[in-house]
Amino acid sequence: MSILLDVMKQPAPVVLAPTGMVPTRQANSSVPLQPKEIIEDVRRAVSLGITSVHLHARDSDDAPTWRRDVYREIIIGIRSFAPDVVINVSTSGRNWSEFEYRADVLALDGDAKPDLASLTLSSLNFVSGPSVNSPEMIRLLATKMLERGIVPELEAFDLGMINMIHVLHREGLLSGLIPLNLLFGNIAGMQPTLVEFTAAVTCVPTDVLWSATGIGDFQSITQSMAINAGGGVRVGLEDGLYMDRDRKIPATNIALLDRVHRQLDLAERRVMTPLEFRRLIFPQ
Repeated sequence: MSILLDVMKQPAPVVLAPTGMVPTRQANSSVPLQPKEIIEDVRRAVSLGITSVHLHARDSDDAPTWRRDVYREIIIGIRSFAPDVVINVSTSGRNWSEFEYRADVLALDGDAKPDLASLTLSSLNFVSGPSVNSPEMIRLLATKMLERGIVPELEAFDLGMINMIHVLHREGLLSGLIPLNLLFGNIAGMQPTLVEFTAAVTCVPTDVLWSATGIGDFQSITQSMAINAGGGVRVGLEDGLYMDRDRKIPATNIALLDRVHRQLDLAERRVMTPLEFRRLIFPQ
C-alpha cells in the first residue's frame, strides 16, 4: 500500500497535443492550424498548467508539413512567453516516408531547437490509412536524435512497440529516462480495457516516464486510468474532437485540458512542472 501511495503522490506529466495531422476546421472549428493559432492555444494552456507540448505543423493551406521553418515559427513563438515548457516536434511518417523530410525538423538549432522529437516504434494502421515506420527508419531517426542531443518522445500503440523500447535500449539508441506516450483506442492497437491497460503499463521499462491517452471517444477514460495508475496524460484536439461520446459537444484544447485538471484534483495529484520534467529527462 505504501508503494502505491508514493506513486500517487508523484506529479503527473501533462502533454498537450493541440493539432495533429488529421483534424480539420470542418471537423472542429477550434482546431488551431496556423502557427499563430497554435501559439495562442499553447499560451492559454500554459496559464492552466502543462508540462510539455507535442507539435505538428501545417502549411499555409492547412495541410500537414514537415518544413522546419514552420516549426521554427511555432517554437520561437511559444518560447517567447513559456521558455521552460518542454517542446516536442513530430517526425511522423503518416503523410511522407522519406527520411530527409521526417528528419528535417531535427536540424533546428539555437532557440528553435526542440527538446524532444516523436518516435513511433512500429508501423500501424489508422482508420484512414497506414503510418509506416520500418525498423530501419526507426533506427535512423533515433540515431539522428542522439546525434543532435534531442530526446525521443516514444509513441506506442501496442505491446510490440513497447518491446521495441527494450531493443533500442540494447542497441544503445536510448539512454537515460525517456518519455513515452501510450495510445489506446486505435482500430489496430491497444484498447482502453483494464486488461490491456494493465498489460501495457506492466510491460513499460522502469527507465521510462509514461503518459497515456485514448483516441476519439476514449480520451477521457484512458486519462482517468492513467492518472489513477500514477502515470501522466496526453490531452488535446489531436486525439479527440469532442467532449462527449455522443459527439454533440465540440471540444477545445482548453476544455479538454481543464477536464484533465479536474481529474487530477480528484486523484489528489498535480501537474508536473516543466522544470521538474527537465530535471528528470535532462539531468545535469
